[in-house]
Amino acid sequence: MRLLVTGAKGQLGEELTRVLKSGRADIGPVNARWADVEFLRTDVVSDDASETLALDITEAADVDAFIAEHALDWVINCAAATNVDGCEADAELAHRLNADGPANLARACEAMGTRLLHVSTDYVLAGDDPLPQAEDAVPHPKTVYGKTKLEGERLVTTLAPSSVVVRTAWLYGSRGKNFVYTMSRLGRERGRVRVVDDQHGSPTNANDLAWEILEIMAWADEVGDAAAGIWHATGSGTTTWDAFARKIFELEGLSCEVEGVSTEEWGAPAPRPAWSVLDNRRLRETIGDGMRPWDVALESFVVEEGLRA
Repeated sequence: MRLLVTGAKGQLGEELTRVLKSGRADIGPVNARWADVEFLRTDVVSDDASETLALDITEAADVDAFIAEHALDWVINCAAATNVDGCEADAELAHRLNADGPANLARACEAMGTRLLHVSTDYVLAGDDPLPQAEDAVPHPKTVYGKTKLEGERLVTTLAPSSVVVRTAWLYGSRGKNFVYTMSRLGRERGRVRVVDDQHGSPTNANDLAWEILEIMAWADEVGDAAAGIWHATGSGTTTWDAFARKIFELEGLSCEVEGVSTEEWGAPAPRPAWSVLDNRRLRETIGDGMRPWDVALESFVVEEGLRA
């Protein structure tokens, strides 16, 4: 077995690398199917140790050549433009990374008989329904980020019908910038922080998501096209950003106070969904939902990363 992780230097790409190398995640052992897997990592720029190869997924010819050369069984596409406000400022770049790039991967994978797992987002939905949204919810994105990610989903599933699309939300991991690290830093620097209190979602530990993605892929290898299409995978349970921050401070032993503010008070170039709660229904009805409660996964992360004060 040989697989490729694109966007390998991002939060999810790094966690996939960790669990594949170690053979286990915080949830437990990685599926035995991946015990002897050979995996390649790519990003736009290679690193000095050549552990991460250079591949710009927006260049169709480069993608075609790479996929053809390496005889891959799977591609996991973690590459994306994820800065929501940045996408509003540069819609062309967002489209290239979130729509054109996945389309290039889908065409190349379909041509070579390689399966593609594409990572997407809750932002493809409207975000105004307080009920958890299952995979068959009607998409209605309200941002450039969400619109380009939805186009990427549709191109992937059209050009490579056996592909798997996994949507997630409120992701954090051991690499890069994320809400947990930001609150951890601010909680040590300040006695009080202002955090939005009217947006609801399910914080997702990237380590858990990496494990679940590999479970979905292993099942897809067993059942073929029956696994194709949209999946949801987030931490279980629901919270708000301000309650998330309070939990971080509690687990880290920080005395920083949290002042809740509305989305309108906070202000941002791009609108944010009030409800980012996804329902992992397809997981429950097939292989089982292994994603941990968001607060349990957060405590595990705080301990693992040595964030206690």
